Amino acid sequence: MNKQLIKWRMKKAQNTYQESLLLLNENMLDGAVNRFYYATFHGMRAVLATKGYDAPKHSDVISLFNLHFVKPGYFSKQASKIITIAFSERSTADYNDYKTFQKDEIIVIRDKVNTFLEEV
Repeated sequence: MNKQLIKWRMKKAQNTYQESLLLLNENMLDGAVNRFYYATFHGMRAVLATKGYDAPKHSDVISLFNLHFVKPGYFSKQASKIITIAFSERSTADYNDYKTFQKDEIIVIRDKVNTFLEEV
C-alpha cells in the first residue's frame, strides 16, 4: 500500500470537489457536474490504491471499486449508486446537446458526492 499515493488522490478528490463548488456558485453547471464526478473518481482511485488496484478506464475503476469494496460491504450500496449517478450526469453534461441543468439538480448531485466523499 502506497500511503503517499492514497493521500495524493484524496487531496485531489477534495480539491476537485472544491472546484465544483466554485463552478456551482458561478452557475457554471455543466462544469460543476463534471468536477463533482471527478471528485468521486479520484476518491475511488484513492480507495483502490489501498489494495494496489487501478485501471486506465473509468468503467474499470468503477467496476473494481464495486467488486472489491462495495460487494464485500466495506462501502455502502448507496456509494455505488452515487458513483453511477455522478458518472451518468457527467456524461450528459459533457456529451449531450441541448441538455440544460437546473441549479437544484446540481445541488442534489453536490450533496450525494459529499456523502460519498465522507464515506471514503
